[in-house]
Amino acid sequence: MSDMTLGLRGVSRIFNKGTPGEVRVLEGVDLDIARGEVVGLVAPSGSGKSTLLHIAGLLDTPDTGEVRIAGQDATRLRDGARTRLRRDTVGFVYQFHHLLPEFTAAENIVLPQRAAGVSRADAEARAAMLLGSVGLTPRATHRPGELSGGEQQRVAVCRALANAPQLLLADEPTGNLDPGTSETVFDVLVRLVRDTGMSALIATHNLELAARMDRVLKLERARVIPA
Repeated sequence: MSDMTLGLRGVSRIFNKGTPGEVRVLEGVDLDIARGEVVGLVAPSGSGKSTLLHIAGLLDTPDTGEVRIAGQDATRLRDGARTRLRRDTVGFVYQFHHLLPEFTAAENIVLPQRAAGVSRADAEARAAMLLGSVGLTPRATHRPGELSGGEQQRVAVCRALANAPQLLLADEPTGNLDPGTSETVFDVLVRLVRDTGMSALIATHNLELAARMDRVLKLERARVIPA
């Protein structure tokens, strides 16, 4: 799996384990995403896709199975090492932008870089470059409340790419947007992923958008299968 950015083997996640209300959200999930590959994940609400993305991004721990990111087995890492691996190799985009309202668009992209030890000058230069790549240079000094929904989500995409991750995980990244804006944001997201050569797992309800990815998977009955 040396050429794989993400590898899951036998991943299971059970809530309320050992109780009458036990729920098997994921069961024996195997999933590989190669370097530079963009994979769609189609699943209805409540099916466990967010849980799968959280496990893939080291925000949750599976009950059984193995998670490998960029060739490293993350399953047995201590908390500090997991946090560093997540910070250095994984970017997240959510359905809601989750930008910090008191900071400008540029500052929202600078902050994760500063947390990773990047100098202010370099972080500001990268933020400017990323905002320019999505057509938001004129909005760099605006706070989230002064931006449209599509602009907010484009800033969120830039923030996810701030530390040049190898893997991007997106959970319904256009789910809160109207169809026209959704197309724009999706085009920006996929273009940036492909331009940088990173891998991506993008969960979406939109089958038309999913069909434009390299391949599509679906989550059904707690397992991941080809769509």
